[in-house]
Amino acid sequence: MTSTPFDTFSAARALETAGVECPQAEAIASAIGQTGGYATKTDVSMLKTDVSMLKADLSTLESRMEARFSSLEARMYRALWIQGGAIVAILAALKLLA
Repeated sequence: MTSTPFDTFSAARALETAGVECPQAEAIASAIGQTGGYATKTDVSMLKTDVSMLKADLSTLESRMEARFSSLEARMYRALWIQGGAIVAILAALKLLA
């Protein structure tokens, strides 16, 4: 980001005129002055590119998670059927023994 000159004194006086007390106005103006300036068109363009890349990464992650959850769901469903079958077999064996 390119540095743009920022007049902290004028900003503090403008804040005071708007009703902000002097110490707060000076602190706000100082904080704004330390940010390094304003974003340029290049900065915004780079940010848009970064956001697009982040969206693509999140989309890929979402697809991978959906695939893993589907696989996990299938394995859990299969395990449930196996356990259910085992319980039925045990109950049938107990009934035959009784």
